[in-house]
Amino acid sequence: MKFFHGCTALITGASSGLGVEFARQLAPRARALVLTARRQDRLEQLKAELTRSNPNLSVYCYALDLSDTDSLERFIRWLSDEGVRISFLINNAGLGDHGLFQASEWPKVQSMLDVNITALTRLTHALLPGLRTFTDAAILNVSSSASFLPVPQLAVYAATKAYVTSFSEALRAELRGTGISVTALCPGPVDTEFGNVANSGHTGPGFTPPEFLKVPAEQVVQEALLGVERDRARVIPGWTIFLGMSVLLLVPFALVRFGLNASVAGLEEEEAREDIASQPPLR
Repeated sequence: MKFFHGCTALITGASSGLGVEFARQLAPRARALVLTARRQDRLEQLKAELTRSNPNLSVYCYALDLSDTDSLERFIRWLSDEGVRISFLINNAGLGDHGLFQASEWPKVQSMLDVNITALTRLTHALLPGLRTFTDAAILNVSSSASFLPVPQLAVYAATKAYVTSFSEALRAELRGTGISVTALCPGPVDTEFGNVANSGHTGPGFTPPEFLKVPAEQVVQEALLGVERDRARVIPGWTIFLGMSVLLLVPFALVRFGLNASVAGLEEEEAREDIASQPPLR
């Protein structure tokens, strides 16, 4: 992947999951990595790992809560003050929530909106002038296969990722001919901490996708980086998800809506049975 040799990459959400894997796969090629996440201790552990294997790599760690607007603005100023010029932006950080919207906790919903939409957009806006100074630069926005359709019990998450996919496509069109590649990564289920966080606080059954739909984080990142190097607009890792999404997008939306309504009706029936089962027996 010659495109990444000597790059300076910024990875948000770098303390776990895909963020860690992006750092590991870029470390042998990049000149410098800027790693951000809320957990400073994990960032420092990752830095130690990367620099042991790649002694010429510069790694900057910055503890950052992307849902905090003031913290994000301080980080943007820090990049400028330190003279760190980013040539590859990976907007990887994201939050999810699983469950009926009416049962969701508003602070969690607000955090999803702040991180998945506002912070991603603000960071891209702030770094874009610097990216344009490079002959070759890239933006990789981590979206989701859920961005292609409304998904009951993932209503806000799917909607925020629909924004990311749409924003990526529009920005790509605006930047055509500037030397800046824009790619949307739209993975299906991946074994990371994301699912556990999305299910936390949810009283119903957790979201457990079938094993055959899951794609390893290593493969997701490898396909994403290859897609960036080939200047692809969209990457859907794994043939199962890719074919499934391709077929689903050809289905008339009236049929899709019918399926969504049926799935919600089935969920309501299941919850009704659980409520009855939880009632004390009549004497």
